[in-house]
Order: sequence, then structure tokens, then C-alpha cells
Amino acid sequence: MKSTFSAWRYLWKSEDIRRKLLITLGLLVIYRLAANVPVPGINTAALANMRANLGASGTFFDFLDLLSGGTVSSFSLLSMGVYPYITAQIILQLLVPIIPALQRRMEDDPREGKKWMEKWTYYLAVPMAALSAFGQINIFNNISVRAGSGPILDFGFSANLLLPSMAMLLSMIAGTMFAIWLGELISEFGVRGQGLSLIIFAGIVSKMPSNFRSILADEQNRVFMIIFTIILIILTIFAIVYVQQGRRNVPVMYPGRRMGNRMSMPVKGSLPLMVNMSGMIPLIFASAFLQFPAIIASYFANSSVEWIKNLSASTTQIFGGGSWVYWLLYFLMVVGFTFFYTDVLFAQQNYGDNLKKMGAQIPGVNRGTPTQKYLTKVQRRVTLPGALFLGIIAILPFLVQLVLPIASQTSGLFLVSSAGLLIVVGVVRDLFLNIDAELQLHGYDDSLLVR
Repeated sequence: MKSTFSAWRYLWKSEDIRRKLLITLGLLVIYRLAANVPVPGINTAALANMRANLGASGTFFDFLDLLSGGTVSSFSLLSMGVYPYITAQIILQLLVPIIPALQRRMEDDPREGKKWMEKWTYYLAVPMAALSAFGQINIFNNISVRAGSGPILDFGFSANLLLPSMAMLLSMIAGTMFAIWLGELISEFGVRGQGLSLIIFAGIVSKMPSNFRSILADEQNRVFMIIFTIILIILTIFAIVYVQQGRRNVPVMYPGRRMGNRMSMPVKGSLPLMVNMSGMIPLIFASAFLQFPAIIASYFANSSVEWIKNLSASTTQIFGGGSWVYWLLYFLMVVGFTFFYTDVLFAQQNYGDNLKKMGAQIPGVNRGTPTQKYLTKVQRRVTLPGALFLGIIAILPFLVQLVLPIASQTSGLFLVSSAGLLIVVGVVRDLFLNIDAELQLHGYDDSLLVR
């Protein structure tokens, strides 16, 4: 075999691949430049003071800031990233098996069903972005007020604030749709099918240098923290790759082929069931779900009724990431959403009917519905270690801070090494596979990956 990296020279030798990579890089640069444009009317002094006095809400803020690539900390137009689109996509995927008409639409004509799904995902992303922008402005305004900085944005629906408030909301919605559009351009003209994931990837990677600088600023523990962080990152990457590659191969007998007047023997194959079929979605979904109590509580932060005001403060403290209750709920919800989302995705695959149409059969299991029930049972067993793994990844920053209290000074870095790295490793792996497929498509024999 030739050198593992010998195919890299073909990235520039092939004009088509070079063009796609340059387009992808250029669009990502545009995204990062746009990420520095703040929301109109922002009080930069209040924002800076809030960031310096986050207190119990710091972990919650750091997590949002990590996934947005630092755009939340600067309250950029792109502070919501592409997550409203992802949320809309998840909602529609969950509705398909619940609403029979949608399920029939997807089954009767998968190609048209996919187009319908993409169209309505865009439609639903707009109200989701509006709700997310409204909640984000409101919750951070209340955090800033409690920090003694005053509101970050003069937001409200009174006569004198209505027009600037609508401008803020529309600008944030436009920023989200712009990020989604850039992702679609990357998928169409750049690296095929990876636009949105590369947008998220670019945001997370751009946050890493500032997190490492926070370690270097700690002169007393600098050497220890660097060594500890490198070890933690290596172990986390190894665990992510190991689990992501995990498969359970279910034996399947495929019917023989007719060759003239003779019939060949049945062919033994396998159906691989993934340990982690849901990817990063449960972490995003659980974190978004846990934001709602804090957002709702923020509406009552200035209530004249004392017990409501106290309840609002307690709820914000718990769901702001400053309590072990938050991390316990986060772990349980990630595990629960992993099973739920995997069940929904697996049901949509409909392996029982598909294998029956092909004439294939799992040894000892009847075709059709019994096959689907058997595979669902196996998939749930396989999902258990994957769900527990995602749960541990989600609460890794909290676990690290329990074991090593000085890590709380650089909690953002440990978020990168857990939840963020899950995205980064997945995107890099898919990118290498994508480029490898492009090289083979253009007739190059060398592979980018170790065989």
C-alpha cells in the first residue's frame, strides 16, 4: 500500500476537489466574519459586566457560547447559529411516525417526501428562530440585571420600544437564516452534504484558542492543567471514536440468485446496528429543553409577589447550570432522548418490511412484523451503552470539576473536550470519508484513511 497521506497531493491536483475545498473555506470565513456583527442597540458595557459576574449561570452561558462559537458572549446576529433549523428538523422527524398522513407521504414517495420535509423545515425554522431570539434576549437581560449591569438590550413592546425591539428580533432571525443559507451553499457547491455540520464545527473550533489562553493565564497551575487537558482530550477522542464505530452485526440470510436454470445458494450477510445512532442530537435537544424553565422563570424575576420572585430566582439558579440537580436532570434527559430519538429513527427505517420485500430473513425469526420487533429489541439493547456514554459526555465538565476543583476556572475548555469534541470528531471523520469518496470518484486509488 502507498503512504496513508499520499492522496493529499490529489486535493490540489484535482481541479474539482480543489474548487470545492476553496468554496467551503471561503464560505466558512464569511460565516466567521458575520459572527462578529453585534445585534443593533446592544449595551456593550452591560454585556461585559454580565460576563464578568455570571455566577451560577456561568456553566449554562459557557455551554451556549461554546456551541455558538463565541457569538453568544458578544451577542452577535448569529448567536443562535443554525440550531433553530436543527430543532425544526427534529420536531418534524418526531411528528412523522405520530401523524399517519405524514408517514404515508414519506412511505409512498420517499423523494417527494424528502422535498416536503426540507421545505417545511425551512418554514418551521423561522418561528423557532423568533422564539429562540425572544427567549435569549429576555433571559440574558434578566441575568445582566441581577449582575447589577442593567439590561443588555432595551427590549419591550411599549410604544417607544416596539420598533427597535422588532428590529432586534428580525436581525437575529435574519442572522440565523443567513447561517443556514451558507450551510446549504457549502452542501451544494463545497463539501457535499456537510454544510450545517461544518458551520457548527467552525464555531466550536474558533472558541478553542481562547479557552486554551485561559489555561495559560493561570501561571500557578499552567503546566499541570495543560498536561491534564491533553490527556483528557486524548481519552475523550478515543472514547468517542470507539463508541461511534461500535456496531452489532445481526446475521441475515439473503435469497440466492437465479443463474440460467440453476438457483445459487442463499447468501449469508449481516445488518449492522449502531451503538450511537442518534449522534449529537440528544445533547442539543436536552440542553434546549432545559433552557425553558430558566426562560419562563426570567419573566417573573421582577414580580411584586415575594414567593414568585424567590421561586424565579431558585429556578434560574438550578437550570442555569449552577446546581447538581441541573446536571442530574441533564444526564437523565440525554439518556432518555437517546432512546426516544433512536426508536423514532429506527422505526422510520422499517427493516422488517424492507427485508421481507428483498426475500431476506434473520435465522429463527419470521419475516415482517416479528423481524421489526426483534430488531427493535436488539437495537434498544445496543443503544444502552451509547446512551450512557452520551450522558457521561454531557456531564463531563461537572464530573471534572468534582474531581479537580481548579478546573472550574476553565470550564469552557472541558466543555470543548466533551460535548464539543463529540461534534468535532464526528465532523472530521465524516469530512475525511467524504474527501476519500471524492478521490475515488475521480479515479484516484490512494485513500485518506487507514484501511
